[in-house]
Amino acid sequence: MQTECSAERFDFASDEKRAVVAGFCGGTITSDAGALLLGLTERAIGLIGRFARCFVDARNPDLIEHEVKTLVGQRIFALTLGYKDLNDHDELRHDPVMALLGGKLKARRHRKCAAIAGKSTLNRPELSRPQPSRYHKISHDPAAIEALFVELFVGAHATAPEEIVLDLDATDDPLHGNQEGRFFHGDYGHYCYLPLYVFCGDHLLCAKLRPANIDAAAAGSVEAIARIVRQLRDRWPKVRIVLRADSGFAREALMAWCESNAVDYLFGLARNARLVRYIGAELEEAIAESSLTSRPARRFKDFLWTTRKSWSRRRRVVAKAEWTQGEANPRFVVTSLDAETWPAQSLYEDLYCARGEMENRIKECQLDLFADRTSAATMRANQLRLWFASMAYVLVCALRRIGLANTRLARASCATIRLKLFKIGALVSVSVRRVRLAMNSACLFQREWALTYARLSAAAI
Repeated sequence: MQTECSAERFDFASDEKRAVVAGFCGGTITSDAGALLLGLTERAIGLIGRFARCFVDARNPDLIEHEVKTLVGQRIFALTLGYKDLNDHDELRHDPVMALLGGKLKARRHRKCAAIAGKSTLNRPELSRPQPSRYHKISHDPAAIEALFVELFVGAHATAPEEIVLDLDATDDPLHGNQEGRFFHGDYGHYCYLPLYVFCGDHLLCAKLRPANIDAAAAGSVEAIARIVRQLRDRWPKVRIVLRADSGFAREALMAWCESNAVDYLFGLARNARLVRYIGAELEEAIAESSLTSRPARRFKDFLWTTRKSWSRRRRVVAKAEWTQGEANPRFVVTSLDAETWPAQSLYEDLYCARGEMENRIKECQLDLFADRTSAATMRANQLRLWFASMAYVLVCALRRIGLANTRLARASCATIRLKLFKIGALVSVSVRRVRLAMNSACLFQREWALTYARLSAAAI
């Protein structure tokens, strides 16, 4: 029971006859000391500097305090630490760890400024136009930003892989204002955007914001894949590329493009009455087996198929004829992969079903790193917000790949890594010769933190 409450002191119930008193008088303390690992990760992959070069800054360099590199880095670091709003930076600009990550402990030109930027300055990139103008002097190059994701992916590999699988998927980004490009989507039941994501394993290669009045999955996918494949083959001419996606992407345009450009594909195929009738015998066999064993049963069928109008050619289709929980559960995929390398059952169970892992990566971007924070008025600004969140994902993914391999956090989500490694309280002391952070001695993940530090330090050399 509280006995006293004032602006400076907070008294709580005594514990073992000792008074419990709290107050905001501890001096320079941070709750994000572990985020110094993000600075090491950035040095290892060079993300912030390369991202900043995608911007054009027409401001007078003699008059500005916060360079574009500082603004870009501040936004990305803050998102990884869980600060999703620009308003948060009016307090964060005084945080010593954020200042360290920004590369300066105090303002260099204007003494009244904080070390890093507040919300108004950070908002300037989001107000940008395709070309800098008198009142909007910071702009960005969308094509350069899109290319950077692929460059970072290539840079994460010491040697060219023989084969890569690119996963495509779309999701909904609910909107609650009157943003540009806002439309109601009947399947999702609300106003939203429909961002398109492309991943290769944990690596993010594309995050494209799209309005909701389009083909929910396939719109813009040919253009995105053509750009990514062109970049990859410029660096890895011999790499074999496989596209993998659900039935929303099984469109003639995308499949025909793959066939014309030596790219394999594996897409889900929406079932219809014709397809279900075609596997009737296999379904009967599955029903008979299930009735004997009282367990789910499945059969696979491999055949060539074409639609009546939409497809330009016959294509390989693999069907799963399954009986489970007292009802039929047929599933179909269409692919360019050959049956000798990928038999029907292995193709479906081992290769196609693995695409479900991509949904976890999208959740990390949308939920853990706030890629759905698209509340700006223009679609250009909201696309930039999506890219900031996506770069934050790339940064944490690099930390996980380089620093956390073979540890108990090797497969941890971005939110878990934030909680376990970044959110560490520390007392900060600044002297002429050093900045010292005395971190919490009771931190549960000290061993992982130290190991990650050692690995990132070696990679950053």
